[in-house]
Amino acid sequence: MIAQLKGSVSAHGVDYAILDVSGVGYLVHTTREAAILLSKQKKEVVLWTHLAVREISLDLYGFLTEREMSFFEMLISVSGIGPKSALAIMNLEAVETLSSAIIQGDTTYLTKVSGIGRKSAEKIVIELRDKMTTLGDGETGIHSGDTEAIEALLSLGYSKKEAREALRSVPKDIKDTGKRLTHALKTLGNG
Repeated sequence: MIAQLKGSVSAHGVDYAILDVSGVGYLVHTTREAAILLSKQKKEVVLWTHLAVREISLDLYGFLTEREMSFFEMLISVSGIGPKSALAIMNLEAVETLSSAIIQGDTTYLTKVSGIGRKSAEKIVIELRDKMTTLGDGETGIHSGDTEAIEALLSLGYSKKEAREALRSVPKDIKDTGKRLTHALKTLGNG
């Protein structure tokens, strides 16, 4: 099993990077966000990896953090969810947001992935809800009503990353979505 790679990025695409490790180039499938970050790296990088062994191929999937890799491995442990579907799910939102949605039983993120319908999304929630707390301390940093706030910020032209970071700065005692959005907009305006 190849658990981790350390090397320089010699090429990259929308959802992959080729990592040069001592003269050997490893094709590593990644999330779109990781591919963008890796494309900007000029120094040596470390990727946590999962090796998917198939009858006709050996595919490496790489992640910037061990937590992302653990989340990916939990997703593929669900019957019917393969590595490509798991990566597509991870391309939707940050792991913290997806974990929070699964814990709360919210299937809306999961059904946005092509090939994952309501039944598959419910199966993921049922099988992983209790396991999600092992990814961290259960504190995800994303409030349950933030899906609407993120959509509103996206419609105003902010990126998902900017929206998530702004909403993380909102005090947890503010529960109303409108007030959370207002606070996030003030944060974005000051930044």
